Amino acid sequence: MIFVPFEGARPAGKPVDILSGFVNDDGEAQGRPVGVALDRQDALLVADDVGNMIWRVTPSGG
Repeated sequence: MIFVPFEGARPAGKPVDILSGFVNDDGEAQGRPVGVALDRQDALLVADDVGNMIWRVTPSGG
């Protein structure tokens, strides 16, 4: 998954990787992100329908 910064309705910077590891070295899906939301602490919640779980992603070093 990537984050693309926007200003107005246009991309305003380069994409930034924020979550990876859903495909192994053989190209097989280990997970499949199908939905995202923010929780009350602004952590990213990612629904994974292959892994049958919800991932909670927070910034590193914070």
